[in-house]
Amino acid sequence: MAFRWVIFFVIIAIIEIYAFQAIKTVTKVRWIILLYGLISVAAVAFVFYGFSKFDRTVGQTQLFMMTIGVLLLILVPKLLLTFVMLLEDILRLMLGTKNYFENYDNTTFLPERRQFVSRIALGIAAIPFLSLIYGMTVGKYNFKVLRQTLFFPDLPDSFDGFTITQISDIHSGSFDNPEKISYAVDLINEQNSDLLLFTGDIVNTHAVEMHPWIDTFSKIQNHKFGKYSILGNHDYGEYVDWKSAEAKDKNFEDIKDLHRQIDFKLLLNENVKIKKGTDEIAVVGVENWGIKFKKVGDLNKASENLNKEDFKILMSHDPSHWDAEVKEHPKHFHLTLSGHTHGFQFGIEIPGFFKWSPVEYVYKQWAGLYENLGRYIYVNRGFGFHAYPGRVGIMPEITVIELKKGQKIV
Repeated sequence: MAFRWVIFFVIIAIIEIYAFQAIKTVTKVRWIILLYGLISVAAVAFVFYGFSKFDRTVGQTQLFMMTIGVLLLILVPKLLLTFVMLLEDILRLMLGTKNYFENYDNTTFLPERRQFVSRIALGIAAIPFLSLIYGMTVGKYNFKVLRQTLFFPDLPDSFDGFTITQISDIHSGSFDNPEKISYAVDLINEQNSDLLLFTGDIVNTHAVEMHPWIDTFSKIQNHKFGKYSILGNHDYGEYVDWKSAEAKDKNFEDIKDLHRQIDFKLLLNENVKIKKGTDEIAVVGVENWGIKFKKVGDLNKASENLNKEDFKILMSHDPSHWDAEVKEHPKHFHLTLSGHTHGFQFGIEIPGFFKWSPVEYVYKQWAGLYENLGRYIYVNRGFGFHAYPGRVGIMPEITVIELKKGQKIV
């Protein structure tokens, strides 16, 4: 552990040295250089302080999240700046070597740094710096309603035009603005959908995180065909050290009861039939199942008494479940709704044209709609946020899906 801290400190030191060189090259004004130095020292000191206060029995706190935010503000922009400055150093070294062997008359081996290169480096670094600031102040509560229309030839006639609102990854322990959360609940209600589905992670770890928000989420209106939910990986209390197994079990039971308190029916490897007119569809809810996370979801148990011909909507928190078990399952799950990835809370999206996030190198299905042989998965980008207290490019999402009977017209 101590060795890791040494490595971390060395990396921070290298980055800070390069950043300081860039500032000194661009300006000679002493008070600006001094102010930059003081701010940098204070930021690094805060990061070390924040990590030193992390308690494995408590887990994520507001202090820890702010520490992550400040760390990213230090690392990401200055890593880019360091990269540019390092390229300049390689060029300076090559020119210095060339001059040395050509006996060029110069008082120093390395040419001086070029001011315009430092300006370019600082300009590049400013982009992620300002983006991260925006993400921590505005982006984390910049809720978006995203709509999808899906066509199914075997959709029961009575459900043609049926609407579903999906939310996922509430992570209530991260919230710090009641007004913004109330606004998001109003947005959910404004959709006036037939059915509301919540696909897991109601807390970061502890049931008490949700207590200040129960009244707010209880204001989500009753939907005509119900409000159903499942558990996510964070709902099992796996990421902290517990004083006893009994304390962990008690927390888990309390988390499950939170769903009742906000008037959601929690599905634990089970299904319910939704009836409309003379037709019905099945909503199937599995516990968490993820390639790299807890595997307690039982798809076969959850789909007991269902057959291949039944129209089924599956709620499964982790989208890796889809590739591993769901998409080729013989019972044919028409639509899977997931969350979990948060879209990494960082990326670039130009709707209909371009979508990128580092999380795509971990999850094949990470945000939005995916299809395989007429079976769909929709991955919600998440309602809340976790670890980094913000969102850059990947906004918090409320999804509205309309089911239509027939074939999609291309």
